[in-house]
Amino acid sequence: MAFNKHFMNKKIGRPCLKRKISFNPKVNYFKPQGIKMSELEVVELTKEELEAIRLKNIKNLDQRECAEIMHTSSATFQRIISRANQKIAIALTEAKAIKIIN
Repeated sequence: MAFNKHFMNKKIGRPCLKRKISFNPKVNYFKPQGIKMSELEVVELTKEELEAIRLKNIKNLDQRECAEIMHTSSATFQRIISRANQKIAIALTEAKAIKIIN
């Protein structure tokens, strides 16, 4: 069987689904007070991760409800919220700015 070069360039697996995000933040950056932005490292938090934090921690929904609202599986929601929590913890404990990206 001949090796197909094009095979290596194709993504394998399920395509990413468009997640539903009902929240649009009013600001794109948070930073520690008293430190110039130019002196800070930045942690990037996606709108998807921010939505997961909002649904779970502010709306107090359970994981299944959050996953349904975001049109994803419970396992995927768990990965999203875990990433978000880790990024926020790093930013808070290491005095980094948080940039919210698409």
